[in-house]
This record gives sequence, structure tokens and C-alpha cells, in this order.
Amino acid sequence: MSEPARNVRTTFICTIPSAVVTQALAQAGADVVVIDQEHGAIGPEHLHAMIASTAGTKCRPIVRVGKADEAMVKLALDMGAAGIAFPLVNTAQEAAECVAMTRYPPRGRRGFGPFIGHSRWGVSFEDYLAKVGGTIICNIIVETKSAIDNIEEICAVEGINALILAPHDLSVDLGCPGQFDTPEFLKAVERFERATTAAKVAKSAVATTEEQVQSAIARGYANVMMGWDVLMLKNAAANAISWIK
Repeated sequence: MSEPARNVRTTFICTIPSAVVTQALAQAGADVVVIDQEHGAIGPEHLHAMIASTAGTKCRPIVRVGKADEAMVKLALDMGAAGIAFPLVNTAQEAAECVAMTRYPPRGRRGFGPFIGHSRWGVSFEDYLAKVGGTIICNIIVETKSAIDNIEEICAVEGINALILAPHDLSVDLGCPGQFDTPEFLKAVERFERATTAAKVAKSAVATTEEQVQSAIARGYANVMMGWDVLMLKNAAANAISWIK
């Protein structure tokens, strides 16, 4: 399998509450791990250890929160997360609220308290704001028809680092679950790609095969989300079991 283009970031999604799994993916060379508190079995008791396990690597730990909740965002960032992925954002106003949760005043309303998280970045508590505070990532997940209908306005919101196309959720909301070749779905993806390209906003795609990865790169995606830890483990086990005839 060919190496991914170096200007394209590789991402894996962690649903297993394990610092060992997160560390293994980070050490394998992943650019990003998304610690999934929306659909994963990950509570606050595992959050810090999973974030901390990426230290010493190039891998950035992003937390997908269960919803755009200020308390969840504050906790994840104060544990040392490099940023937040926000689900179910439908309008530009909602996207602007998400940005504000990840920024310190005067640009936002994040409260200051990285008593734990500063160590993940190898800086002092006092230096966290100056050296890390301004680097926090705000990613928006596009997964509804409403988000597609408002995509041009969402792209115009200042402070968004990337827009993530979530094909499974989007297909469900469009009434064609899992059918990624329907006219409705393809039209929505085309509008998403056209809007992000015009606005020069980075976009992320799910790409779990080499063919999908190369297709995403050719269409200008800056980030490819290459798999979920639990499904990768399950598929590898099922494949190994199939060797016994």
C-alpha cells in the first residue's frame, strides 16, 4: 500500500476506553486520534489517560464530545486535548458558538484552568495560555441535511479549522441510510465539497480503503479518517479466524 500524501493528515477514531489503544495508534504514526465521547464507551475517568498517552508523538488528540456542551468542552480541553470535534451542528450561529467554547476571552468564553492539561504539552501552567491556548482546534461535523443547506454560511464562520463530512449520519438524515450512491447523497456531497473549496476551509472524509483514500486526496480533502479502533480489531480477529478451514 502506498504512503499517504504528506500534506494529508491521517486520523483514527478511538471508541475503546483504553490509553493502550490510543498510544498504539499514536505510536503507529497517526496524525490525529479522535477520542469519541459521542458514540464510544469513554467517560471522563478515561479521558485524561487517553489524551496523555499521545504525548511524545506527533499525534494530536481531538475529543468528539457528545454534544456542544460547554462543560464537556471545558473538561476535555483542560485534560490536555488539542481540540474538539462538535457533532450535530446545523447552522452558522451554532458553529460560531462552538468556536467560542474553544477560545479564551476576548475571542471566546473558555474558562481558564488547565491545571492538568498543561503537562501534556510540556509547558508550565503559567505558559499554557500563551503557548497552547491559541492553537486549539475547532472542527465541525457535517452530518445533517440542515448543515448542508447552510454549508456556505457555516464555511464563513471564523475560527473553524476543518469541516468533517460524516457519510453515515448524513445518509440517514437524507432518508437513504448507507446508500452512498443515491442522487440525494451525491448532490449533498458535491455541495459540501464545492462550498469548502470555495471558502478554502479544510475538509475531512471517511476513507477506510486505499481506493477511498486516493479518491479523497484527489478531491482535495486535507484529512482522511481511516477507521474505528473497535471495528479494526474485530475485523482483524474475524480475518484471522477465517484462516482455519
